[in-house]
Amino acid sequence: MLPETIEIVPLPTTTRATVRVPGSKSITNRALALAALTDGETVLRGALWSEDTQVMVECLRHLGFMVNVAPDPVEPCNRTLTVHGRGGQVPRGGTLQNPLALFVANAGTAARFLAALVCLGSGVYRLHGVPRMHLRPQEALFNALRQLGYQIDAPADRLPALIHGGGPRPGRCAVSIQESSQFASALLLASRVGGWEIETHGENAEESPYVAMTARLLEQFPHRGGEFQIEPDASSGSYFWGAGHWSEGDPAAPKPGEARLTHCSIRVADWPNSGWQVDERCPGYLAAIQGAGGHWPMATPPGEPALVISRQTDLGDSIMTGIVLAALGAAPVRFTDLARLRLQECERVLALRTELTRCGAQVNEHGDSLTVIPSRAGLRPAEIETYDDHRMAMCFATLGLKVPGIKIKNPACVRKTFPGFFQKLVAPPPHGLGATILDYPGGRRLDADELFAH
Repeated sequence: MLPETIEIVPLPTTTRATVRVPGSKSITNRALALAALTDGETVLRGALWSEDTQVMVECLRHLGFMVNVAPDPVEPCNRTLTVHGRGGQVPRGGTLQNPLALFVANAGTAARFLAALVCLGSGVYRLHGVPRMHLRPQEALFNALRQLGYQIDAPADRLPALIHGGGPRPGRCAVSIQESSQFASALLLASRVGGWEIETHGENAEESPYVAMTARLLEQFPHRGGEFQIEPDASSGSYFWGAGHWSEGDPAAPKPGEARLTHCSIRVADWPNSGWQVDERCPGYLAAIQGAGGHWPMATPPGEPALVISRQTDLGDSIMTGIVLAALGAAPVRFTDLARLRLQECERVLALRTELTRCGAQVNEHGDSLTVIPSRAGLRPAEIETYDDHRMAMCFATLGLKVPGIKIKNPACVRKTFPGFFQKLVAPPPHGLGATILDYPGGRRLDADELFAH
């Protein structure tokens, strides 16, 4: 069991590894929703097995779908999931006095995808989660479902919500993805059975990478049963690509808070190239942030960003990895279009700025943009608050592989998407990084079996 706080020890000066990461959370939960609506048995291989996907599986089971779980022969954090579809029929919910309750924890995909899916059933369903999930936006999705004729009872249009199933109701609706692209994805996943036509508008509506992922999945998914292979999660892979970049300092005598010189060759096995995941692009962007390969302009005014990276058009969740590691980069970098980060597992824009500043980095916030200016004095040791946010924990753990003295509070929050993350860090090369992780403040070296996030 993971301690309350751990300390990451920087990697040895030379590390060579090819690490395998679990399946994509985004694809796994989309595939589970589609498999439940198919006619027949669907086998999902390489499916992520983490808190978010377990929540989705348990909700489907509670609804009355049969989902069998078997080990994955290659990756311990994956499973082979066999879903027995009901040909588009969703089991009946409860009554207004006793609705069928579905607990979605803090899984945004489960909350949004199930909200649309249960509309295809009958009776009343109650969706609820943890307090943070009750603060996350749902209004645009609920309004779109109301346009289709479904009754949604929700205070302030957030969870908890009572959803009255009405069965398939062919119709048209418009949905804004200004706050989350998951709203459109939820509607698309249920649209074939529901007979829905969906118009999407809002931020980057025509090119939203996550809506595009859903559309491509709909085209290729076996709707009459069969097998479907889920590719590795590119966002999870970003931490390992990041660990292989950033070379600063003197390995013989690093100063306090100075990144160690590394000649790392760290890669991610079976890196996806389907174009489904926007974070497939992260290796190139991380190299550009480092300043490797001549990516930087020859002349940049002092304090001005040499590179601008947008969450709207360039990267997805891996932009958080870039923001953290930009503190070790070659020049200032501006990260833009970060509004959605404020509405996710925590207020991520504020959290990133606060914790990077705690490490001694200079971070300027302008609207929904952050500009990270590398510190000439080097970064300093710090205890990092993770805000119960898995990506905060993993991003700053990656920083700790470069900067001495980085401690991660509540590291077990990685169970949301990557429960074996810290085990991958300490596993010996070539399949792990061979890192050292200590119990803090005790200083005891932790074994791999103590680092799984249950």
